[in-house]
Amino acid sequence: MSPDEDAEPALTFPDLPRLELDQLLGQLVDRAGEVMAAQGRLRGLLQANQAIVGDLELPVVLRRIVESARTLLGARYAALGVLADGGGLAEFVHTGLDDETVARIGDLPAGRGLLGAVITEGAPIRLRRIADDPRSSGFPPGHPAMRSFLGVPIRIREEVFGNLYLTESEHGEFSAEDEELARALAATAAVAIDNARLFHATTVRGEWMAATAAVTREMLDAPGERRPLRLIVERSRGLAGADLAVLVRPDPDRPGTLGVDIADGAAGLDDVVDELQGRTYPMQGSVTGEVFTSATALRLTGPDERPDLTPALTVSRFEAGPMLVVPLAGPSRTEGVLTVVRGRGRPVFREDDLLLVAGFANQAAIALELAEGRAERERLRMLDERERIAADLHDHVIQRLFGAGLSLQAVAARLGGDPVADRQAERVRGVVGDLDDTIARIRTTIFALQQPDDAQGLRVAVLRVVDEAAEVLGFGPALRFTGPADTLSGDDELVDDLVAVLREALTNVAKHAGAAHVEVDLVVDPAAGHVELVVSDDGRGPGEGGRRSGLANLRRRAERRGGTSTLAPAAAGGSRLTWSARID
Repeated sequence: MSPDEDAEPALTFPDLPRLELDQLLGQLVDRAGEVMAAQGRLRGLLQANQAIVGDLELPVVLRRIVESARTLLGARYAALGVLADGGGLAEFVHTGLDDETVARIGDLPAGRGLLGAVITEGAPIRLRRIADDPRSSGFPPGHPAMRSFLGVPIRIREEVFGNLYLTESEHGEFSAEDEELARALAATAAVAIDNARLFHATTVRGEWMAATAAVTREMLDAPGERRPLRLIVERSRGLAGADLAVLVRPDPDRPGTLGVDIADGAAGLDDVVDELQGRTYPMQGSVTGEVFTSATALRLTGPDERPDLTPALTVSRFEAGPMLVVPLAGPSRTEGVLTVVRGRGRPVFREDDLLLVAGFANQAAIALELAEGRAERERLRMLDERERIAADLHDHVIQRLFGAGLSLQAVAARLGGDPVADRQAERVRGVVGDLDDTIARIRTTIFALQQPDDAQGLRVAVLRVVDEAAEVLGFGPALRFTGPADTLSGDDELVDDLVAVLREALTNVAKHAGAAHVEVDLVVDPAAGHVELVVSDDGRGPGEGGRRSGLANLRRRAERRGGTSTLAPAAAGGSRLTWSARID
């Protein structure tokens, strides 16, 4: 037997236990990697939550939600669709697409197809291939290819605010874990959106209240002026986030018509505002007319939403989109219609926007009526004061002057008999004449004081021309009426001639005479069938030569009525224009 045959067999260890240990160690490493990956994604979720809740401006919050979701879930494209009140999408915030691609795609999604399915079902949808789902409606030309898809609704209590969409997972498809993370992110996004909306609503209400106070203050401080109305239009456009705002009011010259009174536009829309000036809309058969007559506000998605009515706003240089058409409805009447418009493609107005703009417009209308009432009370107070002054002039001043004149006439009658006494009597008679002239002018002043602002007639027309000339001359011409001037008011052509002649005469004095005093005498003698207008001044007198077309026109007017027109030097210096006509 050889030594080898006597040796003990060698010890061997089977491989099975070592393989099991290796497998366990590998599984442990894998699980550890999964835990670390999960921990990393949870940290990412926390960071995303912090980024989302770190701001209260709604547009910023929406943008951060989209960007955080794209980064956290490893998607190439991400978007958030905000639901509109009437269905579809009001806004579509996206990331991952460059400007060139967005321009090539054209209009953003309206919430149909697969995106609409997330809206209607209100539950997450996760797909490996979008094209395999029958709800997919395909992509428009120029749209980048998208395969994997994950859509999650964003709920605020029982309300679905919008939906979060992610496509093109970097892992080829979205996992169940991705869906859970997206749902967790959507829950945080809902809280952040709700807070942002509440903050925005509070801020906007405060701004509208401040605007209402400012408009009311302007109207009470400056009743009857256009500044308060312009402030209404400007504040409405700015606070509503609109591109254009237009105020239309009834056109007094065209009954049954609404005319653009004030228009205001954002920067770069000056041409559009100019185009709107002078635009009119029929009271019947137009959007603005319906709002005016019904005093009911409308919220429209575009100018063509009511094809049965003339649109509230159409201009060649601006594509109108969503709009609010609200009445300025006061307690007793509707003052006008305010239209605020956003450009095409911009978010539609929400119901809250309509309530705020309509409330502001109504408050402005109330303030407008209050301001007009205050102005009317002030006008009545002024008329009462003018009536009191006129009564005092008539009952006291004129009577005393008249009494003084009678006394002087009696004194003049007793004087005489020698040259000195005759001269004194002549001087007294001259004073009496001056008193008569003063009485005539006071009576003219009394008449002017007693006339309301909207009075008509020859006297009123002459008074207005004299008042207008006072601004140019720098002083008020002396005016005297002799005879029943208002008996001519029924002859409109004669009144027009007299007013035109007086205006031409006073204009010539202002331009050429350099006068310091002007007198206007209008003498009406119905018995003789004659009316005479005399305008005299103390200026440099009639010039030689020069253009005489104005004087020729005056002469033709007089001759057409059987009268005359002459311009000659006045006895005391200056010039004297005498224009006469026959009374039919």
